[in-house]
Amino acid sequence: MSQSPRSDSIRDLTLADIPFMLPLNNAHAKETSFLDERSLAALLNMARYARGIDRGATALLIAFEHTAGYVNENFNWFKANRGSFFYVDRVIISSAARGQGLAKSLYQDLLSVAKQAGHDRVVCEVNIEPPNPPSEAFHIAMGFVAIGEATIHNGSKSVRYFEKAL
Repeated sequence: MSQSPRSDSIRDLTLADIPFMLPLNNAHAKETSFLDERSLAALLNMARYARGIDRGATALLIAFEHTAGYVNENFNWFKANRGSFFYVDRVIISSAARGQGLAKSLYQDLLSVAKQAGHDRVVCEVNIEPPNPPSEAFHIAMGFVAIGEATIHNGSKSVRYFEKAL
């Protein structure tokens, strides 16, 4: 039986954690995006929320406030269609650690931070082409509601936009 992670195992991620985070991110680049050290550092520097487990080697979640200077098609869609929000750029759980409640724990932590910061919603997108059914099911189970869809990257990817009211 899996044991739930202790909330104190979730820690802020820093630039010193990049060597631990990068392999996890790039193992799941199809679902998120490939990053090099420089691009991951840029994300961390813009992020309002960057936390993980085992220095981001086992699990990580990176999110931005709506005011971030992030250049991204999905983020821009939310800026055009929503007011104040926390945007989940990526949540990644290592294959070996799935089913242990790590994503749920990270999201509960994020939702608390977003609410304390005065936001009324957390938003994200999930790939529908290429499909990512486990992520879509997870977000729906966490109370996220679909609010739109888009085809991006010159037609190579389709996403569904979700939000969770706080």
